[in-house]
Amino acid sequence: MLKKFILTVLIIIYTFSIFSQDTWSLERCINYALENNIQIKQQELNTKYHSNNYNQSKTGVLPNLNFTASRTYSYGKALDYLDYNYKDKTQRNDFRLSSSVTLFQGLQNYNTISKNNYDMQASLQDLQQIKNNVSLTIASAFLNILFNEELVTVSQEQLEITKQQVERAEKLLEAGSIAKGRLLEIQAQAASEELRLINAQNQLDISYLTIVQLLELDSISNFKINIPENIEVSFRNIDILSIGSIYTEAESSLPQIKGAELRLKGSEKQLLIAKGGVSPSLSITASYGSMYSIPAERIVYGDDGYPLVDANGDVLKENYLKNDQFNDFLSTSLSFNLRVPIFNGLMVKNNVDNAKIGILNSRLDLENQKNILLKDIQQAYADAIAAYKKYLASDKALVAMEESFRYTQEKYEVGLVNTVDYNAAKNQLAQTKSDLLQAKYEYIFKTKILDFYRGIPIKI
Repeated sequence: MLKKFILTVLIIIYTFSIFSQDTWSLERCINYALENNIQIKQQELNTKYHSNNYNQSKTGVLPNLNFTASRTYSYGKALDYLDYNYKDKTQRNDFRLSSSVTLFQGLQNYNTISKNNYDMQASLQDLQQIKNNVSLTIASAFLNILFNEELVTVSQEQLEITKQQVERAEKLLEAGSIAKGRLLEIQAQAASEELRLINAQNQLDISYLTIVQLLELDSISNFKINIPENIEVSFRNIDILSIGSIYTEAESSLPQIKGAELRLKGSEKQLLIAKGGVSPSLSITASYGSMYSIPAERIVYGDDGYPLVDANGDVLKENYLKNDQFNDFLSTSLSFNLRVPIFNGLMVKNNVDNAKIGILNSRLDLENQKNILLKDIQQAYADAIAAYKKYLASDKALVAMEESFRYTQEKYEVGLVNTVDYNAAKNQLAQTKSDLLQAKYEYIFKTKILDFYRGIPIKI
């Protein structure tokens, strides 16, 4: 009774674990990778950095506004600026609000805004390129799992057939219809196919581990992909697509080309910034402030405007209050500043030369990106054609091999073919099925790459 109860509990737990597994579709895998990939997160931070630079350059053309306050202590016969008498100790407090704005600086500020905008847009293209690479990598890993899943299924079917032959041979041996050597040959074939199944399962486990690592998941235990039903090859006449047409579509849409073009524009703006260094600059500065000193005295004047004196003939003085000082010393200033560069150690010339070099380098980078793209498309196109031909050949080979095996099996059942030849034919059939599966998924992936270059989303 206890054993029955334990067995029931184990069955319930196993069933629950099977149904509780969360399956992942290709779209979900790609979306999860795009949200959690570390390289993508790093590039997003880099894009934010360029965005901050762009925003800063836009606000840099606005007037600044600053408040300054200072307190100065003087000891030992310090001159009081109010009555021009020397005092042992004074304390002076200054307060000032100032603002300045550059009116003209060879358009450097506005060219800097444009350059930073191009840098930000190029960074966004870099982000999209990383996302595209991640999507292709995930799609390849996903298709590899589908291939290994089907390969395991084929190996299981082959092993099940051989096990049935082993059971039949055992019964024939008991009846004395066959020799023991024939049974041993079939058992050896079963052992070989069991090893093939184990290898296929190992490859499947490795392919699952690969995609889990790409997704940055913590565990592989509950990860299972959603296997689409009836994955068939959708044959398309690839010959109607030309490399030139694919390249034209890719050149206008892929981020690596757009990014290189934006960097070229940014380097051209950098040249204008450098040339702006030879231009005079004009700015305006305005300030408003006041001050007071402690201690402070001031001369007392009479109604006639002359200083009052005491009985000893000394000029009368009174404490100079802080508020009175602050109001009396309020001042406003406005200045126009012109700066004309004459000689700066050839710094401007070197900056211009370096900017020209930057333009040449950006042009070469754009040309290199276009060359790489063209070569990649040429290779992808050739791979797709080759995969298509390989699939057709493998499909024909499988049809012929199945017919040949059926004929060999019929002769084997009536004793006209020995076990060695029968097993060889069976192994050859299994290998042909494996070749067809490999050609099938290779063709699917190669066509997906061509679709990617044409701007078509990756789906299965």
